[in-house]
Formats: sequence, C-alpha cells, structure tokens
Amino acid sequence: MQAGAITSYIDVAQLTLYVFWGFFFSLIFYLRREDKREGYPLVSDRSANVKVEGFPGMPTPKTFLLPDGRTILAPRVDPPEPEFHAVPVGLWPGAPLTPVGNPMLSGAGPAAYALRATEPDRHYEDGEPRVQPIRVASDHYMDPEGPDPRGLTVVGYDGLAGGIVSDVWVDRSEAMVRYLEVTVTGSGNVLLPMPMARVDMTEGRILVQSIKSTQFADVPKLSNPDQVTLREEDQIQAYYASGHMYADAERTEPLL
Repeated sequence: MQAGAITSYIDVAQLTLYVFWGFFFSLIFYLRREDKREGYPLVSDRSANVKVEGFPGMPTPKTFLLPDGRTILAPRVDPPEPEFHAVPVGLWPGAPLTPVGNPMLSGAGPAAYALRATEPDRHYEDGEPRVQPIRVASDHYMDPEGPDPRGLTVVGYDGLAGGIVSDVWVDRSEAMVRYLEVTVTGSGNVLLPMPMARVDMTEGRILVQSIKSTQFADVPKLSNPDQVTLREEDQIQAYYASGHMYADAERTEPLL
C-alpha cells in the first residue's frame, strides 16, 4: 500500500473528504433549522388547518435574553393574526389577493405590515421607549432657530386641510424627528411619519402626497397616546405608503 493508505480502498485523503462532506451537511442542516425560529410554520392557502414546516422540521424552542432583561422563546406561539381584509381572486392555490373594504387598512399588497411586537422599541441605555412625543421626552426640544411644525396645517394631496400638528415625536437614540402628531377634527390624534411629510414654512403647512385630507381620520390609532409599539409603527407606515396606490381608484390604473 502507498503512504497514507488505510486499506487498499481507503486512504487519509478520501477519509478527510468524507468527514468534510458530513460536516458540511450537518452545518447546512443546523442553519436551515435555526432560520425557522421566526416565521414558521407557514400557513397554507389550501386550508387553515394545514401547517407547512418543510425539511428539516422546526427546532425545539430556545430562550433568548433581551437587553431589557425580558426573555422570549423562539420559535414561539404567536397570538391569532388580526383579521385579514383580502380574498383570493380565484380558487387555485397561490391566487393573488384583492382587498376588501378600505384597501389601506386591508394588510394586503402595499398595505401589508409585519406582525411585530406589541411593545415599543426600547432605548438601549434606560430601557424607556425610544420614540416619544416631546411632551414626554422633556429633555428634548425643537431648535428655536429652526422650523417648528407645531401648529401648522396638514394638507392632503387633494389640497385640503386634514388636521393640525399638535406635537412632535422624536427618536431619542438618533436625535431626530420620527413622527408628527396630527389632531384630526372629530377623530382624535394620529401619527404622520416624517418621511411622508414635506414642511412648507413659506406657506405655513405640511404637505402629504400619499393620502387625501379625509383619509387622515382612518390612520391606525395608538393604544397608548404617549407611546407607539413596533407593530403600530408598521401599521401606520403601511397605511400612508399604500395611499400611493389605494388612496384613489385612479392610482390603481396603469399609467399608459
């Protein structure tokens, strides 16, 4: 036998190759199971009773320690999903969905949002909510030499007033404005994401191109007037973003 040969048919190089193949398969198997800690099992559109795990199956739950001292399990048992306001356009599996009722609140298409935690995003230093209105974050203030949007009229893309800015919500980690709080007559206060707003100090107004003035009343409300949860942030942003397609029937039509 030649040097390095174990038997007439197996040598060290061949054995090393087999060990590498086994290690590589085990690594892929482990990583594929670990990436199923979020989002699995999948829900089949064939039946509400069908759960899709695929191969390999889901891993056993593992406890994770969060920065604020809380613990969570992954995978975890999620609460029932909120009502989904969309139906398939056909009876075949994978048929596209069409919204039912107000499409901007349907959770479908451009109005889709993630089922994130019903807890606010926390500041890494004190564990308090990261995004707060200035009335709560008393250590923050608007620069007296810069524009202050409070008191300005919020105007929809139809050119009509939708409400008045009553407060500013700041990101305490980034020292920037995240939302404007808008008081809508007869509907209470709602949040307006700053990227969806254009401040026009010359005209003394806030311009919003995604929705009409009458649609501010339907912006998803906060469960706590002084804090916003991660899920509420997604819902609010999805509402405004979907207005570029759903705010008017003409926006759903092709450009040509």
